Amino acid sequence: MEVVAASKIHDTIGQVYRAESRRILATLIRLLGDFDLAEEALHDAFVAAMEQWPVDGIPDNPRTWLISAGRFKGIDTIRRRSRFDGSASEVIDKTEAESVDPAEQIDKGIEDDELRLIFTCCHPALSADARVALTLREVCDLTTEEIARAFLSTPPTIAQRIVRAKAKIRSAQIAYRVPSQAELPDRLDAVLQVVYLVFNEGYSATFGDELTRADLSGEAIRLGRKIHELLPDSEVTGLLALMLLQESRRLARANRNGDLVLLEEQDRSHWDRDMIAEGVMLVKMALATRQVGRYSLQAAIAAVHAEAPNSPETDWAEIVALYDLLLRAEPSPVVELNRAVAVAMRDGPQAGLEIVEQILSRGELSDYHLAHSAKADMCRRLGRNEDARVSYYRALELTKQGPERRFLERRIAELKSQ
Repeated sequence: MEVVAASKIHDTIGQVYRAESRRILATLIRLLGDFDLAEEALHDAFVAAMEQWPVDGIPDNPRTWLISAGRFKGIDTIRRRSRFDGSASEVIDKTEAESVDPAEQIDKGIEDDELRLIFTCCHPALSADARVALTLREVCDLTTEEIARAFLSTPPTIAQRIVRAKAKIRSAQIAYRVPSQAELPDRLDAVLQVVYLVFNEGYSATFGDELTRADLSGEAIRLGRKIHELLPDSEVTGLLALMLLQESRRLARANRNGDLVLLEEQDRSHWDRDMIAEGVMLVKMALATRQVGRYSLQAAIAAVHAEAPNSPETDWAEIVALYDLLLRAEPSPVVELNRAVAVAMRDGPQAGLEIVEQILSRGELSDYHLAHSAKADMCRRLGRNEDARVSYYRALELTKQGPERRFLERRIAELKSQ
């Protein structure tokens, strides 16, 4: 034990909590077999640290001390419950047999425990909303209030989603484990979907007056880094690269009034070059594996944008070629739409407009505001102002985000003045 001045104890415990609490929770869930019990045990362990460390000194391995303390607190809780529930005695036997001295097994199992927690929170048996809420709460340690604020919901609604998700895990007996190699591709994809959904909500908010929410995109990148450290799959690398390259443009995406600035009009001197350098490096790593998926291809497209000095000098031919590959990997009308925008930049607005009109004629993106906005822009560039106005108005009807609405309103006003 290292005896430390009492005035530093609180700061030290706070640092340990920030650095280790999610890892400790992940291990306690494995040892105790229950999310709520593990959270209660985690809290009790830190309370015990606040009481004992000022007297006994800081342990040589604070994380191991806290896991052991939490485990014993959890067992005590189960014992108290067993007075009213006879079945709890079986849980006690199993929990005590799991590890007579958990200190011997904690460190070597910590990485698997983190992966167990991530894969359990993102299990495909849970609804998409529940996966996001549970991951942000348990893996990222956001409060229900923070999650609610980020997704323009209410804390009781978010809390209910989390409660239902935990109940589903119990009732469906979802195993707290890392998937097998055979299961891993599908299960990993579910995890990456959650991470990218969180990032996208932070990078371009669906609702509200803010264009971006840095707290959410930051959490997604932090989670992406953790998964990449624990499981360096090529698509994990690709997703991390994609998030970094997109995030690098944050400061240039809005002006001082919070209004949207299009990519072609952004001041690229405000792009984060360190983030771009890391993202490009990760893209090269992902592509070198020759196991290229949708995140790696999207990251490669973002890298072409990031390395171009301006919009006219962007290699649009390469971007179209990458979208062709992406369409094979992930056929979707949204990818088709993005490719059409790149075609319009390579071959002119008429070529892009023909593709957009084909997509809209199928009805798949009839309620997608960006499809109508893309059509409007191409019509505007062709001098078809009336068609542009109609499409801008349709996009405005479908848009719920303040900065995008103001952008569309400006475009409509410009057309009226011509």
